Amino acid sequence: MAAVLQDGASAANEISQMRDGSEGDQDDEEVAPRDEKSNIAGTKKKKRKPKKKKNASTKGATVQSSPPRVPVASLFAEGHYPAGEEVEYRNENAFRTTSEEKRHLDRMNEDFLTEYRQGAEVHRQVRQWAQRSIKPGQTLTEIAEGIEDGVRALTGHQGLDEGDNIKGGMGFPTGLSINHCAAHYTPNAGNKVVLQKEDVMKVDFGVHLNGRIVDSAFTMTFDPVYDNLVAAVKDATNTGVREAGIDVRMSDIGAAVQEAMESYEVEIGGKALPVKCIRNLNGHDIIQYSIHGGKSVPIVKGKDQTKMEEGETFAIETFGSTGNGYVRDDMETSHYAKKPDAPNVPLRVSSARLLLSSISKNFGTLPFCRRYLDRLGHEKYLLGLNNLVSSGIVEAYPPLCDVKGSFTAQFEHTILLRPTVKEVVSRGDDY
Repeated sequence: MAAVLQDGASAANEISQMRDGSEGDQDDEEVAPRDEKSNIAGTKKKKRKPKKKKNASTKGATVQSSPPRVPVASLFAEGHYPAGEEVEYRNENAFRTTSEEKRHLDRMNEDFLTEYRQGAEVHRQVRQWAQRSIKPGQTLTEIAEGIEDGVRALTGHQGLDEGDNIKGGMGFPTGLSINHCAAHYTPNAGNKVVLQKEDVMKVDFGVHLNGRIVDSAFTMTFDPVYDNLVAAVKDATNTGVREAGIDVRMSDIGAAVQEAMESYEVEIGGKALPVKCIRNLNGHDIIQYSIHGGKSVPIVKGKDQTKMEEGETFAIETFGSTGNGYVRDDMETSHYAKKPDAPNVPLRVSSARLLLSSISKNFGTLPFCRRYLDRLGHEKYLLGLNNLVSSGIVEAYPPLCDVKGSFTAQFEHTILLRPTVKEVVSRGDDY
């Protein structure tokens, strides 16, 4: 998920250095895909000659491996992926549920729905593995790469061949923002930060098939002291999801979210702290190959009379904080994206021209991070990358942080405003 920053200024801050620790044990049990029955008992032919061992990506697998490596297309061989949570429209839009015209329009979107549901199933399977496997003592780099390896394997797009990542794979880099940092932090090369027991970590990543981006995020904690902070933000996000719909005004969603969020407080260090909405972060609409389509979904009350419309896709995300409830740019940038309306300007830095060609061929307008450029074999590219940013061709998304010493949390879902129902496509048993 990418947070939309309404306004903000630079601030100086660092994530605390963390002690080195051993990598957390991973859960080795196999997990059945959502809403599918696994063939556990299958028949086995007796042969004296032993077969070669097959890894989890072997064709014919009926359950997911740990770590996840079986493409979901293999688990759902007929291409029928689970629908998300389908919610009927209310009030003046209640007619849509039974309207034959709207049902016809819905059927015309079959490819669109298949791509979104496939991406959502990838997100669910990878994140649920991550929730089981992430432990204090792991480095942020280990965590990020574990998630990204899973997404690439399950979409069937490793992203190393030119243009492959544009077909499917990572739709948004794995954000692992800790404590007062609310969004847009992922480790760059050489990062040695280690997750600690007292940390509050937002895990935010996107999956895409054919540019249909499923953007969803959750918060991980390892100390029950933060339970109310997490509960507040989960409640606020679910409130936003519930209130969203065709013809709904953005201001009404923001007011409902704020009321839910700010009804909570959390006690940390013997001090009762109110949970505040981070007022300059918002949800956003998503269009094909673009994480931000142009509309924002506020999480505080305001005067925005813009309405949601039929056929739109939105990332409903909320952020809560024990600090000021306001974020600013801070720390080293890792997230970037080529602008959809990038100007055609002369580039005098040769490395910038070469880098732009690679970005266009491998990411298009999909967000990427510096580790993805490293993975493609680029070296000494920062001068060229900064030149693309200063030329207005590539947008930089620095980490967004509240005041040091505060704690922030986030939850996010992707919703599809279908003609007949609202589908919370990223919904899972976990959140």
